[in-house]
Amino acid sequence: MSVTTNSEYGVRPRIWFAVYQLLWHLLLPFAFVRLAWRARHSFAYLHHIPERLGFGYDKPIQQGSIWIHAVSVGETRAAQPLIEAYLAQGKSILLTHMTLNGRRTGKQLFAKEIANGQIRQVYLPYDLCWSVEHFLNTFKPKFGLFMETEAWPTVVFRCAEIGLPLFLVNARLSERSARRVNRFGKAGRSLFQAFAGILAQTEFDAERYRSLGVQNVSIVGNLKFDVPLDAALVEQGKIWRQDLHRIGRQMVCAASTRDGEEEIILKAWKELLLSNAFVITPLLCLVPRHPERFSEVAEQINASGLIYRRRTEWPGTPKDCLGLDIVLGDSMGEMPMYYSAANLVVMGGSLLPFGGQNLIEACAAGCPVLLGEHTYNFQQASLDALQAGAAKRIHGNLLLGEPLALMESLKALLLNTAELAKMSDAARHYSIEHQGATQKILDALDQQNRSFT
Repeated sequence: MSVTTNSEYGVRPRIWFAVYQLLWHLLLPFAFVRLAWRARHSFAYLHHIPERLGFGYDKPIQQGSIWIHAVSVGETRAAQPLIEAYLAQGKSILLTHMTLNGRRTGKQLFAKEIANGQIRQVYLPYDLCWSVEHFLNTFKPKFGLFMETEAWPTVVFRCAEIGLPLFLVNARLSERSARRVNRFGKAGRSLFQAFAGILAQTEFDAERYRSLGVQNVSIVGNLKFDVPLDAALVEQGKIWRQDLHRIGRQMVCAASTRDGEEEIILKAWKELLLSNAFVITPLLCLVPRHPERFSEVAEQINASGLIYRRRTEWPGTPKDCLGLDIVLGDSMGEMPMYYSAANLVVMGGSLLPFGGQNLIEACAAGCPVLLGEHTYNFQQASLDALQAGAAKRIHGNLLLGEPLALMESLKALLLNTAELAKMSDAARHYSIEHQGATQKILDALDQQNRSFT
């Protein structure tokens, strides 16, 4: 792959950038107010505040590390195989996040490496010119890798200006996002042109980046297929599933649900239970996407009249589900357990226009998937899963909160155990067949970085 020089492409638009910086400085107090507001749920939101301004780093500072930015939980998990590959080469990693949950996930995945200093974990500073400048001068990374969709203008343009190679890896761009970028005209397009290279998940994504004038684009596949499932959590899920099957119960996991989707799911579940189609009623495991909504969703379940219990009320593997309609998955980092215990997954973010959440992890656990109409964030993965027979689409207008289509899809599959078994096998094969993105990314980055030295 050839490297496009930053003198030709990705030039910082001066007037636009000046306005952008002015807005950031005006809105900075509100960013801290937002952190304080979120601290109602966890005081940890107020930890490491100076890092968000590019200061306050504990010493020693190791320079020349490989910088990987993973904004939140999904990006951090997706980066895991890439980080592990670089660690195996003896490289040091500077791992940055924007969210508290992303930082928590990184600490959970790499506690040993953080403790021994092989990984340094900090917040990416707010996109102010002086905070970014101090961050870059402090750590002086060898090169940078931004995961999936992150493109902060100050960071991207400044890296281009100082000759620090910054790549967008595991990159994806929906049609909606591409249209939004184009609304900013040359200023929006120049942002993506300023990356040293973009390593896209699919041909769909690559073509959209090329439509923005990006020349150095390659297709490497999706890192999420290479993310290993936690073996201990998978085993816990299998034990839970065996316990449920002993009493003849099936479990549906509504995974990573978003605001408004729980109402649809609860209505559908109530209708399903009232249909009297099952000798032994199935169990719903409802797992909201954002932990700050756990209590809100608990109130919704309580208002529905369905009997539930929180996952966190059980030590170890959940037990004694007799008499329960719902388990509220109010825990962090346990999705492999939920998927391994479930007979079927309803993928959150796809029932309403949020773009869908990650179905790949469910398929890796051998769990069939029900998708809503809105999967533009995982367009190729969803199409491939549907074609492979690992997933089925719910057809019906869920935007109006109408649960009938979801209820009928659930009932049809739960009553057809042979079809579920066939989909489960297809899901495992699908997840295995699409592995290999990690090595492709390593090879591409090695080739490109040689061009900079």
